[in-house]
Amino acid sequence: MPFIHLPNFRLSNVPAAAAVSLLCAAGAFASQHALAQAAKPIDSGTSVSARVLDAAPSGAPAAQTADDALRAEFAQRQKVLDHRTEENNYRYGVKQHDCYSKFFVNHCIDNARNEMRETRQQIRQEQLALDDEQRAERAKQRDQQTAIKQAQYEAEAPQRAANEKASQQAYEDKQRQNALAAAQRNAEAPQRAANQAAYDRKEADYQKQLEDARARGVQDAQEREQKAQRYEQKQQEAAQHRAEVEARQKEAARKAQEKAQQQEQERQEQLKLQQQQQQQGK
Repeated sequence: MPFIHLPNFRLSNVPAAAAVSLLCAAGAFASQHALAQAAKPIDSGTSVSARVLDAAPSGAPAAQTADDALRAEFAQRQKVLDHRTEENNYRYGVKQHDCYSKFFVNHCIDNARNEMRETRQQIRQEQLALDDEQRAERAKQRDQQTAIKQAQYEAEAPQRAANEKASQQAYEDKQRQNALAAAQRNAEAPQRAANQAAYDRKEADYQKQLEDARARGVQDAQEREQKAQRYEQKQQEAAQHRAEVEARQKEAARKAQEKAQQQEQERQEQLKLQQQQQQQGK
């Protein structure tokens, strides 16, 4: 929250309501100031780089790498700088608040601001130094990684050469195998052509036999159909002949019966005529 600097500031120069507000604010700042005094202050002249890191906890591994220790040191130093920045801002706020109770308010505030800026400048210089160290360490680590990769690349050079030689040999072997296979295919081309021709002839013969069999099947079916039709016709003719014979036989029997009846009638008439003649002769 920015503060308003008023020359010759006195409570008698402000309204009663504003004076009450300022007194309440002063009471709040006084409480914070008391808490700040109770806490252990930080020596603004202490250099961050001069601080010693706390000992590693008992549960931490004993074989901690140098890089991990250095990163932990950077983190601890950054934490101290951040804490000093917060402490510096807090002290400036407390001193600025205390200045309003003094006669030369602006002069007091200027002194507090100058002290705060000096401390901030010290912290800034240490922050820049820390940033430079971190950048240098990162560059060093990148160089180390590059050197490790280069060394690994150079160490693997014989293996890569062997692999490349093996790959080249495998490629050449494959090319020779392909050439041999091509030569064999070319040498076998006439035989394959002859085999293909023989296969084509066999396939043509098979197709012809298949067509002939189909034609014979059609012809046999037609002949069977014709035979069945002729047989059916003969059966009909035989049935008709039997019917005609039976009709002729029936007609002959009827005629014979009629003839027999006529003969019997004639005989009866002759008998009657003879009987009449006999009776007339008596």
